[in-house]
Amino acid sequence: MEAFTPQHDHLVAIDSDGCVFDTMELKHKECFIPEFIRHYRLQAVSRVARQTAEFVNLYSKHRGINRFGGLVLQLALLAERPEPAARGVSVEVPAALAAWVRDEKKLGEPALAAAVERTGDAALRQALEWSRAVNASIATTVAEVPPFRSVRESLERLSQHADLIVCSATPTAALQAEWAEHGLDRYVRAIYGQEAGNKREILRIAAQYAPGRTLMIGDAPGDRQAAHANGALFYPIHPGREDESWGLLLAEGIDRFFAGRFAGDFAQALDRAFDSALPDTPPWSDD
Repeated sequence: MEAFTPQHDHLVAIDSDGCVFDTMELKHKECFIPEFIRHYRLQAVSRVARQTAEFVNLYSKHRGINRFGGLVLQLALLAERPEPAARGVSVEVPAALAAWVRDEKKLGEPALAAAVERTGDAALRQALEWSRAVNASIATTVAEVPPFRSVRESLERLSQHADLIVCSATPTAALQAEWAEHGLDRYVRAIYGQEAGNKREILRIAAQYAPGRTLMIGDAPGDRQAAHANGALFYPIHPGREDESWGLLLAEGIDRFFAGRFAGDFAQALDRAFDSALPDTPPWSDD
């Protein structure tokens, strides 16, 4: 990222999973969660383990969280539920994993592998093995998932007047493969995954552009937080209404962004609708 230099007056950062590609549900339900249940020996409480993991990663304001931060959170929430103890299943958040997630600046496999090598900690090794198993599952499961409607047309228009980058918590190799598979990599200057740092750190690139000339497109509250932390505008892709969201961006949002008319009533209306799309509290809290 240190070598990145602007070629246009505007910057657009774009998330990938669940934003450009309809892969969030597929990856989590078919890859992340089965390996979570297997590696953390949760077979006896698979239903509540699955529900907890889906809430954290798909159906709450935590959507889009880094995989290791999500792992800690779903273990913490699962440990609070009565079902594991009732079935004799011990669930806890390993202290070493929680500390690593809290302190590590680049929450990716390379950093975790280095921590395992340095400490030999069993909990860190378990998380690394889970993550690698997830990657292997994704490699054999996720394919031929096209971008949402209007994505290609939007990227083509945006790239004519803006520098485009991918800003994601997904491993970079997976991002490169998915964007190349569908020929979308031709529109972006760079692809930054989890190894480059979190989204807030990646978006520091926005400091090279004038105020109001950076836009983050994402499907999770964390994307908006990263954008606002760097003085960028935010355009939400609503979970479950992705085609509609991209259609509005293509029809109105892009022109507003380049004309300097994105902020204000338009952005505020988008924010209000996005805030109501995902809950704060899990559904089982009312049981």
